Amino acid sequence: MHPDSHALLFGFCLQERVSWGQTPPRLLDLVSIVCRRRHYSPRTEDSYSYWIRQYIYFHHKRHPNTLDEKGVEAFLNHLAVVRRVSASTQTQALNALVFLYNAVLEKPLDQMTGLKRIQRRHRVPIVLTREEVKAVLSHMHGTSRLMAELLYGSGLRVGECVTLRVKDLDFASASLTVRSGKGGKDRTTVLPKRLHVPLHQHLLRVAEQHKKDLSHGAGLAPMPNALARKYPSASASWGWQFVFPSAVLRPWGESGRLARWHASDSTIQRAFRAGLTQAGVLKHASVHTLRHSFATHLLAAGTDIRTIQLLLGHRSLQTTMIYTHVLEATRQVVSPWIIWTAKSPGGSVVVVYPPSYHYQAHFRTALGWYSEQSGL
Repeated sequence: MHPDSHALLFGFCLQERVSWGQTPPRLLDLVSIVCRRRHYSPRTEDSYSYWIRQYIYFHHKRHPNTLDEKGVEAFLNHLAVVRRVSASTQTQALNALVFLYNAVLEKPLDQMTGLKRIQRRHRVPIVLTREEVKAVLSHMHGTSRLMAELLYGSGLRVGECVTLRVKDLDFASASLTVRSGKGGKDRTTVLPKRLHVPLHQHLLRVAEQHKKDLSHGAGLAPMPNALARKYPSASASWGWQFVFPSAVLRPWGESGRLARWHASDSTIQRAFRAGLTQAGVLKHASVHTLRHSFATHLLAAGTDIRTIQLLLGHRSLQTTMIYTHVLEATRQVVSPWIIWTAKSPGGSVVVVYPPSYHYQAHFRTALGWYSEQSGL
């Protein structure tokens, strides 16, 4: 390794109060240090570490300090041509490597003229109808169903739902607060009144479990950043407990005391996939589809687009506008194929579909009438 690289690594060690007598941290440890110093989310840290590791493996475990923008180009082009990843995946890998060279190694990359960027395609989000949402939820049970109802009723992301804390629920104003959502932003959204009773019943069970944990010397909830040092007793208080806690206790912090983290994302994801299959819904939907359905159904009900943007926590109104494309593509539009001619025992029957938003109901009525006339 170049002498300047050693000096650079030791400079990072000094910044993080690592003494000269200790072994310098590994590259991925430095990545974690810088991510946490910048208060990046754990998901961002995991994503950056993954792509940096993939980059090193691609170049046969060569240290990134010995590579330049040509090595970055070769890796990103490999992702596009050989692995055929999506545009967002390639962009994620690019962001990780730019972060590595700019923030960790302090060796900014030059312009990459040979980079083959994948063309981003315009995709319309998958949306479930109200009937499909009801059908899927009817095949879900217990806490998983309550989580899914909250995702649909409040427009939450999965990560925002599982990390909700008791203090963030405001039943009096029928609202809830999302803390450190996507982009590290807080926002307030609606808390459906029809979920108040199920949530109260659920919280009573969680409170009973919390009391039992406290009696056994546990009962802590992990705190964000350095709040555990600023408010030492807060982690044991009821307000800081997770609304959807994990089923197991795990050691937390330097003390090693047992804490109850939040439920895993996979819990609701598995339950939703099972409900989707049992309901016979053939759309390629995921649990995040409930958030898309929340926005689209609000828009169909007449809610203005700016309000929906605030409820979803979108930075740009353009991001929210995609739901108008979903709605306007089918709203009050009747196919040119509006006249259907069929033969009956008495002759020819012509059924004209009225240009109505509820044309499907008229179609079913006309079809039933035709079946009676033709003796089917």
